[in-house]
Amino acid sequence: MGPVLLLFVLLLVASPALAQQSTPLLGDAPFPTQQEQPDQQGAPPIPGDQAMFNRGTAYFDARDYVHAYQVFYWLADHDDVAAMRNVALLKRRGWGTARDPQGALQYLKQAADAGLTTAQSDLADMYLNGEVGPPDPQSALPWLEAAAKMNHPTAQFRLAEIYERGQVVPRDVARAEELYAQAAARGVPHAADRLAILKSGAVSPPRP
Repeated sequence: MGPVLLLFVLLLVASPALAQQSTPLLGDAPFPTQQEQPDQQGAPPIPGDQAMFNRGTAYFDARDYVHAYQVFYWLADHDDVAAMRNVALLKRRGWGTARDPQGALQYLKQAADAGLTTAQSDLADMYLNGEVGPPDPQSALPWLEAAAKMNHPTAQFRLAEIYERGQVVPRDVARAEELYAQAAARGVPHAADRLAILKSGAVSPPRP
């Protein structure tokens, strides 16, 4: 057997072990909720990348987060905006990569600046939850407004809470009711309850 052929055989034998070392298996991560699903439609920069994006989505759906992260990371590095949001999701949860809230925030900012509504809502959520520091509703507000304008239901609900409480904006019950109604129509849990409380004239406590 020639030296070149022998080297090729050795590489084939070694490659599974090397792949296992470079992509450690995840623990039993909880399956994502509906709000934690990745974007299904990418913006492939060159022909053929949509197939790669679909492969990443298939990995995610199969809970193979290591390979999902590798695919979406490559696409994000090639200016796929939806893949940026998916990389951020995986970094936020620590699925397929180390948990990295600050890195997730940077990816979401890029995607949100590019106009991706899901990224705008996720970015606001990170600010409101204080995932990269103290809760910051002031920084969340413009992203909630942008996403709510595009009919993102979670953004509509969170923005309604801000107007209901008068948090970083003057309290505006009518605006809160409008937003709760929009969120309820899109199936957001508790939105209809909050709307009913406001319309009853009762003093509504913040959501726990």
